[in-house]
Amino acid sequence: MFARTTMSWPLVALFTAGYLSAYLLPTTVGRLDAGLPLSATQAGAIGSALLLSSATAGFLLASRVDRFGPRGLARTGLLLAAAGYGTAALTTTVPLVVTGAVVGGFGSGAATTVAATGIAGRRDPHRTTTMGLFGVSALAGALYLTIPHLGPAHGLPLAAIACTALLVLPVTGRLPDRTPAARTLRTTTPLPHPRSGVLLAGTMLFWSLAQNSLWGVSGRIGLTQAGLTEVTVGAVFATALGAGLLGVIGASALGPRLGLAPPIGIGTALIAGCIALSAAATDLTSFAAGEIAWNTLYPVVLSYVIGLAASLDPRGRWAVLVGSASSLGTACGPLTGSLLSARAGYPAMGTVLAVGLLVIAVPMTLVAVRPRRGVPATPVVEIPLETAPAERRAYGTAGPRPAAAATAPGPGTG
Repeated sequence: MFARTTMSWPLVALFTAGYLSAYLLPTTVGRLDAGLPLSATQAGAIGSALLLSSATAGFLLASRVDRFGPRGLARTGLLLAAAGYGTAALTTTVPLVVTGAVVGGFGSGAATTVAATGIAGRRDPHRTTTMGLFGVSALAGALYLTIPHLGPAHGLPLAAIACTALLVLPVTGRLPDRTPAARTLRTTTPLPHPRSGVLLAGTMLFWSLAQNSLWGVSGRIGLTQAGLTEVTVGAVFATALGAGLLGVIGASALGPRLGLAPPIGIGTALIAGCIALSAAATDLTSFAAGEIAWNTLYPVVLSYVIGLAASLDPRGRWAVLVGSASSLGTACGPLTGSLLSARAGYPAMGTVLAVGLLVIAVPMTLVAVRPRRGVPATPVVEIPLETAPAERRAYGTAGPRPAAAATAPGPGTG
């Protein structure tokens, strides 16, 4: 479906556009709270609805990218994202803001699904994933530095996401499309490694929930508990995302040298400590230390988890399903963080999230060390229906691609 030899920049761009809404979650929720007649919990619920819609798109489209065609599905997703986020940015009517956020979230999810499916089918998914994370981290960092200087309007982060979707739209012309001259009947292979896949998806849901429970309220921690200004908080976030770029570069350079288990297990344990530190911050030093260390480690671990999911199925279905489970956890994060912090306070919330991460680090590591022997031998049969016979050399070999060609030697906020 996708070329497997060189870096696919359209996939990197699509990955960036799809993940940007999650990376801008703190400023999006914070501005909804400040600029509209909403409570902090209600603003967090809108953020959760946006990300839940994105996760829903992933679950619905995980096995349908081939059927709809990557190019058409990516374009549809980006147009929905631009229309939805643009509407939410331009209106102050709360029901329209909610509707626009949900529609935009679905579009982001569709774009991310196409990107994840394409990345999983590449020879080195870890490298493409790290480039995508590099792109979204750099863009989000620049926006965190810029948005506070453009005024207090609630729609600025949403407008930035909509504009990004429109800017990425032209590169979808380089994605593959379905062959118009033929219809294909395909017998599907069952999902390989079901136990490992389900366990990874389940733990990834809670992994992302913990991360984004804090990420969704990080802005409020900086403003209220640490006593910082919005400009200072934005600068901390930009610095943290810049440190994340260094983490991505490091992960790309390391590649498969450390395997999958150490980066995932040890990295998750370190992230737990960073979350506890950041949630308990009472000044600039502790807040910045927690956020910067956390955002340095987060993309590193995420890139290896995505690569692990890609290694479970060369057709990319586990990569999309694990990514959708992650998006579901991300969607529940802002509301969970708002509720926990409102009832127990930020430090207690951080402790609960840190303990939870330590617990789920164990099964995630077990999946990473479990050997994967390749996909089942059930063939993928393609029956072209054409009006005229075609030359024999136009057809490839029947059956799934070897698992070794798609297995990742290594290893995506507001």
